[in-house]
Amino acid sequence: MLRLRVKEVAEEKGYNMSSLSRKSDVSFITVKRLFREPLHPVSTATLEKIARALEVPVSELLEEVPDENK
Repeated sequence: MLRLRVKEVAEEKGYNMSSLSRKSDVSFITVKRLFREPLHPVSTATLEKIARALEVPVSELLEEVPDENK
């Protein structure tokens, strides 16, 4: 299972939800959901926009975690 590290990476780079939304051109509601629900599905297009805004590879926004259902 993949867990999103958007919040951690954004905060390391000095971004909050509002500033990341503006810089990445991703809606505030989407950014807020990614900060608060790191296991929520997200499109690759959205991840690419956020990664570009944060100047990191998309892979840095992802973390593999054990599946709780196994």
